[in-house]
Amino acid sequence: MSTEAKNEILDVALIGSGVMSANLGALLKSIDSSLKIELYEVTKDLSHESSNGWNNAGTGHAGICELSYTPDRGTDGKVKVGKAVEIFEQFEQTKQFWAYALRTGMIDQPGDFINAVPHISFVYGQEQVDFLKSRFEGMSAHPFFSEMEYTEDPDKIREWAPLLIEGREGMPVAATKMKAGTDVNFGELSRKLIHWLGEQEGCSFYSQNRVTDLNRCTEGWELTIRDLANGTNRHKRAKFVFIGAGGGSLLLLQKAGVPEIKGYGGFPIGGQWLVCDDPEIVKKHDAKVYGLSPGAAPTMAVPHLDSRWLEGKKTLLFGPYAAWTTKFLHRGGSFLDLPGSIKFHNILTLIKVGISNIPLVTYLIQQGLQSMDTRLKELRNFYPDAKANDWKLIDAGIRVQAIKKEDGDAGIVHFGTEVVTTEDKSISALLGASPGASVCVNIVLEVVQKCFPELCNQDKSKSKLKEMIPTYDLGTISTTEEIKQYQKWSKSAENLLGLYR
Repeated sequence: MSTEAKNEILDVALIGSGVMSANLGALLKSIDSSLKIELYEVTKDLSHESSNGWNNAGTGHAGICELSYTPDRGTDGKVKVGKAVEIFEQFEQTKQFWAYALRTGMIDQPGDFINAVPHISFVYGQEQVDFLKSRFEGMSAHPFFSEMEYTEDPDKIREWAPLLIEGREGMPVAATKMKAGTDVNFGELSRKLIHWLGEQEGCSFYSQNRVTDLNRCTEGWELTIRDLANGTNRHKRAKFVFIGAGGGSLLLLQKAGVPEIKGYGGFPIGGQWLVCDDPEIVKKHDAKVYGLSPGAAPTMAVPHLDSRWLEGKKTLLFGPYAAWTTKFLHRGGSFLDLPGSIKFHNILTLIKVGISNIPLVTYLIQQGLQSMDTRLKELRNFYPDAKANDWKLIDAGIRVQAIKKEDGDAGIVHFGTEVVTTEDKSISALLGASPGASVCVNIVLEVVQKCFPELCNQDKSKSKLKEMIPTYDLGTISTTEEIKQYQKWSKSAENLLGLYR
């Protein structure tokens, strides 16, 4: 790790050690090796908030099984699949960069962070079956999803994922499956990239360092950084600041006083999982199985039964269950985060959202008060034979749903990732939720192109970006030839990462 110079002006300061900061730092340093970059993390361990393997679903979101990405039907009654296609393309770009990082020695051992796991959508009841059939017809018509299978045959579903059928009789069921799904440990990947970054000339990372204030200065921004290990403060100046601090991003943007954040608020939602480690049960299920969101549940609470690889061990997770909290971060947060985020400029937005989302508030209260028996009842909608003593409840991460004014109205950003950038392009911050981590390279690439235009417009940089992410400049893929070329690049990345061989 580089020695910190007192008067050194950083090119880039990264706040938070999650998947966004890690990939942005690695991408920028790969484009321009002369950049001086530092990263600050409030917790003792790197990547242990939202990116930590136990704190998220670990799904490589590619639009394959996530029914919340295809919620709408057109005037013809058919399910619209455009958003799923878009997410598929963005995740492929992310895998291309990870493959480049592996090929060039930035990271190693891809099995530590990415593994092939089939993705399945599963529904029950005739109304849900009709929806899934329409979705399959739209999805399978696109070359990205041409290998998707559909069945209403319980025996076929038992072959794909036996736990879904054991103990279930007489109810209409349906499922789709694609082999080309992934399970991702975003925390492990982030740690690999950050350690590589810290070994590069002019770059450092610091844990147990909390950025407590951001103030404009001649060079860009002056950061006040508190070393939590010894209680001392120091100041650093940076030309550009990226706030990838999860739920903490909103509070830091407020401290910076940027006008772009006016009217924004945050609504924290905690998460919990049911976990099964019984080897006999675990070995029966090798898939990520997603269902439909229950009622007023936010998109992050769509139920799914997941085969996961965490800490070198295969396990099963079911959930997530939502929980009420006022903290914005799981480890580094405070119960005063939510009340502390309420300002004069956003209080009316928050009140309006609260009044207009009574079903969501009621849902969160019910989730927080529900018993283990109630949680098991939801699990048994997926796995009818589930036994209480095979499962334990654990806390997961906290997601802060972004709240903003849009066209004069106020609403919760249920889907997507919100990137807030100042007019002078000197500060950029991440808000929002799914599919965030899976499309992180696409997101940080947009940040780079917007905030570092001089760098991206150089012929050398364009060539480097093309080497790292072959599809970065293609935009939306539409022609047959583009799709064939895209699939060729994707297959190359998958082979390098050890997927689907």
